[in-house]
Amino acid sequence: MEKVTIENVDGRMSAAAVRRGLSDPLGATDMAINYYELASGDSFAFGYHAHVGQEEAFYIQSGTVTFETENGDVEVESGEVIRFAPGEFQRGVNRDDERVVALALGAPRESELDEMRRECEECDDRTPNTIEMAGNGDELVTYCLDCGAETGRFD
Repeated sequence: MEKVTIENVDGRMSAAAVRRGLSDPLGATDMAINYYELASGDSFAFGYHAHVGQEEAFYIQSGTVTFETENGDVEVESGEVIRFAPGEFQRGVNRDDERVVALALGAPRESELDEMRRECEECDDRTPNTIEMAGNGDELVTYCLDCGAETGRFD
């Protein structure tokens, strides 16, 4: 048995205001566990994406998250849970003013990103993207794989 206080876990660079990885502190070997706080406009992920071989579930503790899915937008409110099958594209965004608090669970723990797509102004389309460390290791930057343009910057 392992127990942690979420506030005592160091945060990670993210598209969210707060992201704390709980898998290692809890000793979880078979599933990924992440705590998130999303300010207005924040997202769980850097883009619309799918994971190879990993299912994900998001429990929304407070606030409302709008998940962009292959079947349209789905709102998930406080006290609700949403699950995505392996390979299913999604992106959850806080489109409200109220801060979102949520847990994300993924199994198996280790998973490759199938593909991440972001809007590219140069291509005038949503294109496949990659993400790289930038600056002094204190920023993450997304780049369009079609033209090489920068599509986002996160710290």
